[in-house]
Amino acid sequence: MPDRLTSTGMSEDHSEARDLKPPLLRNHSFWGMTCTQFLGAFNDNLFKQLLLLLAVVAVVAGENGEQDLQGRAMIVFAAPFLLFSGLAGYLSDLFSKRQVIVLSKVAEIVVMSLGLLAFLWYARFGLHGMFVVLFLMGAQSAFFGPSKYGILPETLRPIDLPHANGIMLMTTFLAIILGTAIAGVLKVAFSDADQLWMVSAICVLIAALGTGTSLLIRKVPAAEPGLKFQPSSLTLPPETRRLLTTDKPLLAALLASCVFWLVGGLVQMSVNALGVLQLKLDAKATSLMVSSMAIGIAIGCILAGILSRGRFASGVVRTGIWGIFACLVLLSLPGGVHGQWLGFRGSIPTLLLLGMFAGMFAVPLQVFLQSRPPESQKGRMIATMNLANWIAILSSGVIYWGAGHFLERIAWQPNAMFALTAGIMVPVALWYRPVAQGL
Repeated sequence: MPDRLTSTGMSEDHSEARDLKPPLLRNHSFWGMTCTQFLGAFNDNLFKQLLLLLAVVAVVAGENGEQDLQGRAMIVFAAPFLLFSGLAGYLSDLFSKRQVIVLSKVAEIVVMSLGLLAFLWYARFGLHGMFVVLFLMGAQSAFFGPSKYGILPETLRPIDLPHANGIMLMTTFLAIILGTAIAGVLKVAFSDADQLWMVSAICVLIAALGTGTSLLIRKVPAAEPGLKFQPSSLTLPPETRRLLTTDKPLLAALLASCVFWLVGGLVQMSVNALGVLQLKLDAKATSLMVSSMAIGIAIGCILAGILSRGRFASGVVRTGIWGIFACLVLLSLPGGVHGQWLGFRGSIPTLLLLGMFAGMFAVPLQVFLQSRPPESQKGRMIATMNLANWIAILSSGVIYWGAGHFLERIAWQPNAMFALTAGIMVPVALWYRPVAQGL
């Protein structure tokens, strides 16, 4: 006799089985997802930081008309999220999120193989070939994102979500630390860009390993297998639009998340410019500065997971907001030998603190945006979050590009960009006042 069906079309036995979720530390599916995310983030940031260093070093070398191309690179990486996030969210609800994750990891192998060719033929195609691969990396990440975060509420107990998100974000930023730091070391070791194909060969192997770890993720049914495609699925689905217009705390959290990623994009590019152009550091030391911020984020993620205690902790968010603002102001202060008061030694601990406060800001928002929507809309809501966040990251590239030209024209140092970024945090610090609540 077939299982009795519930109103959602799932068998009652199957529905009950989904609720039998093991504790976090014994959840093999979660650790498979964590490893998969770690390896993917490492690959992305190794490749992206190499490209950003190539773009900013080109200014020192007198290439590309003396323009810092980091802003353009950030725009290229962000553009696929605007184009494909809606479709990715639709697919993550239509199909099993595990299936989408595995196929996305297979696509990563292909993209990293193309990256190998782009480095191998750098002398012929230059940064233009790298930008094509960067666009494809963004596209692969756009399809991976909604399922990656949407599968957590489907495979974890609600009480485990804050801790799980803290671990996920911590390991993600550990991957960023390693990818960013190793990119700087390898850029120094392989001074010619066309030698970096050997690095990309390692990235192909890591992508293959990540595909293997994705197979450990627990099989889950499609959230809404009968979901019909509509043109609005490519942008903002009507169900998600209605949800955001009726749920003001959810909308406020989404906007705060956008500010986090806007500021994050500006800070990464500003740190690279501060190191190479202002403090006259090599790529290795500059990547150490970026890595110190990522270490701080990892610490902040763990702190946020512990302090949240299974709740949306508004106090943790507010502390993170004001801490970010204070650190940005410190980084912007003029003075010293190179026109920045902190210098290299002072910037390292400040960036560490900046990262810690950023982690405290990000984790509660991430948990809230995952847990708040109805289960049938989680994939599309997370895709909307990705779309909005990447509009913010693309905007960071545009702002950096425009503000950078303005700062050059008035002969201000690159660290003035931190003051602009601190100004962006002011409205959030003054007006975002979330209410603590259970999950």
